[in-house]
Amino acid sequence: MKSLKFFALICCFLLFSCEDILECIINKRPEIPDKNFAIGSIGYFYSDYLISEIKNEPVDEAYDYFYEFYGDLPEGVDFYADHRTFTIEGTPQESGVFEFTIYLYVDPPVSYDEESEEYEDSLCSLSTSKDFSITIY
Repeated sequence: MKSLKFFALICCFLLFSCEDILECIINKRPEIPDKNFAIGSIGYFYSDYLISEIKNEPVDEAYDYFYEFYGDLPEGVDFYADHRTFTIEGTPQESGVFEFTIYLYVDPPVSYDEESEEYEDSLCSLSTSKDFSITIY
């Protein structure tokens, strides 16, 4: 067991900074919440949203959030992104089950370490994605 701890310690210093390993143990990363979007009806205004976050990060408002959308929405409905909030709204003109994927990319706040003279990146990952669907009757 001691040799395993020693090996981990050596890897920590040779391959990564210990801070990077600690950050990935803490698992700071962007996260899109699990969500069942509301069911909508043709001809009636539809609106629903989700709010993403940085998991295990108390100041996730300091990050920049960028969304990409791939898939289908009913005619008359569109999506909008405003910082952490991703909104789908409009008046659906067709019925069906519409499947799509939301991709989230984040930029961490710029943090410069004077001692190492490097910019710190404290996330294990800068992006994530999740599949969703909306049903319109």
